[in-house]
Amino acid sequence: AFAVIPDSDLHVIGSDVTVQISSEDDRLTVRLPFGSHTRTFLQELSRCKPSPATSPRPRPRPRPRPRPGPARGGQPPRAAPWRAEPGRGGAGPAAAELPRCRRAGGPAEVSPGGAAGTRWGPGAAGGGPGTGLEARDPPGTARPAVQGVFLSWAASSSFVFPSRQSKVKSDVKAEMVRSSGVMVSNMASILSEPQFGLRDTIVKSQLVQREDSYTYIQNFSKFPMAGNASILCAPGFLSHSFCLFFQELDLSKEAFFFNDTPKEEEWFKAVTDSLHPDAKYAKVKLVRLVGIMLLLYVKADLALNISEVEVETVGTGIMGRMGNKGGVAIRFKFHNTSVCIVNSHLAAHTEEYERRNQDFKDICSRMQFCQSDPNLPPLTISKHDVILWLGDLNYRLEDLDVAKVKQLVEEKAFSELCRYDQLKRQMNAKAVFEGFTEGEISFQPTYKYDAGCDDWDTSEKCRVPAWCDRILWKGQNIAQLSYRSHMALKISDHKPVSSVFDIGVKVVNEELYRKVFEEIVRSLDKMENANIPSVTLSQREFHFEDVKYMQLQIEKFTIRNGQVPCQFEFISKPDEETYCKEWLIANPSKGFLLPDSEITIELELFVNKSTATRLNSGEEKLEDILVLHLDRGKDYFLSVTGNYLPSCFGSPIHTLCYMREPIQDMSAESIQNLTLMPLETSDAATQAERPLEIPKELWMMVDHLYRNASQQEDLFQQPGLRSEFEQIRDCLDKGMHDTLLGSNHSVAEALLLFLESLPEPVICYSFYNSCLECANNYLLSSQIISKLPECHKNVFEYLMAFLRELLKNSGKNHLDMNILASIFGGLLLRPPPGHPTPDIAEKRKAQQFIHQFLLREDTLP
Repeated sequence: AFAVIPDSDLHVIGSDVTVQISSEDDRLTVRLPFGSHTRTFLQELSRCKPSPATSPRPRPRPRPRPRPGPARGGQPPRAAPWRAEPGRGGAGPAAAELPRCRRAGGPAEVSPGGAAGTRWGPGAAGGGPGTGLEARDPPGTARPAVQGVFLSWAASSSFVFPSRQSKVKSDVKAEMVRSSGVMVSNMASILSEPQFGLRDTIVKSQLVQREDSYTYIQNFSKFPMAGNASILCAPGFLSHSFCLFFQELDLSKEAFFFNDTPKEEEWFKAVTDSLHPDAKYAKVKLVRLVGIMLLLYVKADLALNISEVEVETVGTGIMGRMGNKGGVAIRFKFHNTSVCIVNSHLAAHTEEYERRNQDFKDICSRMQFCQSDPNLPPLTISKHDVILWLGDLNYRLEDLDVAKVKQLVEEKAFSELCRYDQLKRQMNAKAVFEGFTEGEISFQPTYKYDAGCDDWDTSEKCRVPAWCDRILWKGQNIAQLSYRSHMALKISDHKPVSSVFDIGVKVVNEELYRKVFEEIVRSLDKMENANIPSVTLSQREFHFEDVKYMQLQIEKFTIRNGQVPCQFEFISKPDEETYCKEWLIANPSKGFLLPDSEITIELELFVNKSTATRLNSGEEKLEDILVLHLDRGKDYFLSVTGNYLPSCFGSPIHTLCYMREPIQDMSAESIQNLTLMPLETSDAATQAERPLEIPKELWMMVDHLYRNASQQEDLFQQPGLRSEFEQIRDCLDKGMHDTLLGSNHSVAEALLLFLESLPEPVICYSFYNSCLECANNYLLSSQIISKLPECHKNVFEYLMAFLRELLKNSGKNHLDMNILASIFGGLLLRPPPGHPTPDIAEKRKAQQFIHQFLLREDTLP
């Protein structure tokens, strides 16, 4: 026999359920994400454990997983027959219940149908030990309120947490891993069950299509999107769920570059300790990206109605991935309603509203959630019934000076002020947040204040007050009950905002569901094997004209189904692992069509650093054949072609050094010969023409920054505009202008993207391990640099000299040597292909290696 023990002493950040499985011979620790699959895994293990009331017997095999089916009378399914009722020797029914946890010092929780005295400690931040839904009980004694736990946080500040007298421990019994089937009252679980074959797909699709015939709307009042300690503990404020969001939780360099911060756990503990003492809440999920954090609780008695929980993060900072700006999201199903909550921190500064619009679009396009059914494409934010979008959106007030804004605030003329609000203007122009709603703003701007008081910004910059912190929603059956700020909180230069919602949720009527289910099955019985599916395609040949580096092109076509339900999928050709080339993707790549229905497929072509080099050299062409396969039907063949415009992005350093003219002015044959020229022979004296010391494209970008951005704040830390990057790329590839177009931030980001796209980094792959080994020895490090090919060595010295010049102006540009070393360390010193993803230790060594050369100006040997 073996025990299944969720071990609270196994403190793992980022793992939602830590389980120990011990037998006579082995002890296995498993870390599992929260979700239906984890719950099923625990249920199957639970079935294998013999009942305490039975005599020892041979270890049983796991039973087959039961198919989902309706339960009668709305009652939860019975537990496994061997489950002993507390205090008795015989078996008895037990309600399906997730394990519970309690506060240290509080009374033990007795779960319905569970063993008395079973206790569960609250999980760690990021989903630490314990179950994915971690419930807590009211404490036995009063506790001090935590100050400063609030929703919309946009400034760095110190915070002192109350001490705990003892560490929270868990005393777990295996009986708490309960066995349960799928309750029909939770349609989300039913529809998320793995399905196999066309018939199951049709049933599932028909159930979704006829959802209105077996569901009804039930309102869950008070869905607050905020809370400091006083809010969470306020009398009468017993909400069904709480969602807390933070920005700039930790602004340290470690958090910025390594996404590692102890404050995540500190804030989680502070929030958990501040929950209302008269209610039991379960933690659904915590997700964090650097300083952007989102934390969701629900009342414990609603936990079983939560399913399909997924989280995702998207960084929109420099190079489109740094987490100083971006978004985090939690999506889940509550009963039969899908909900997505997004917390975002968008680009700063009044003039950067276009960048904020772009950040929003990037988050929407890149935020994709995996579905429990692997046959279905990922879900985007827009594919949810209810969307709540909140955070420091950073939109400002424009066309008004500081004095006028403050005057209107004093007069409480908020409606007048809203006319100058960038977010309102951009929404009216349908440039951003299309279809979203924001409640009436009846509170003064939440930014910018002097920390510790209610005075407006008195710094040298004297920022114009603005409503940076916002809460918006999209969907039906949503009523906003309140929308306010909290002036009493003074530890930030922002004032937090909160909102309370009344959200109508679709709940399944079990009797009607059974009726609809049976009708669908009977209808399918009549249709089965009647016909072979067939479709018509609106287009079968696609040509992408003048494809450029990192510039997305999309072609669309429509699949129109006939009279038979159809399941389609793009399949790989013989001897190929994927259905398309790396630069192409079909969205969606698989799906299901009801009779006489249609779907639009988008073919997205995008050339990035991994594909540009072979396209530049001509080794690969923009040519592919897609095979569209119909289940039980025939295959359709789609032809995809295009012409790629060669670019300096993705070209080797030594190749560019031999190009004295813009790359797009050269013949395809010349580009191919130079790109395929081996690096070791590029320095040979036999070459007909002496190469440039460094690529002219690199010189143009660095020279522009040296002349125009030596005193630019946040250089290499604030992203540029994508449209400006495209202009800069075209200037470099065509040689159209002597001066690069675009802002300094866009040129700086283009430089970083150029270095990232090099097929062989500035410090060649073969020297990677040697550089890490001597990261703290300048003499050995400089000897390694001296061994680089001449063109690579020149580029390295040139970049180090440029960065040292920037650091001489650090008093004005506020650049930090460690930040520059981290950014350029990850670009100049990259691990070779096939090398494991660098851990924090490797990243720190790469940073230290570059740091040496920023400190020293010695001439390399």
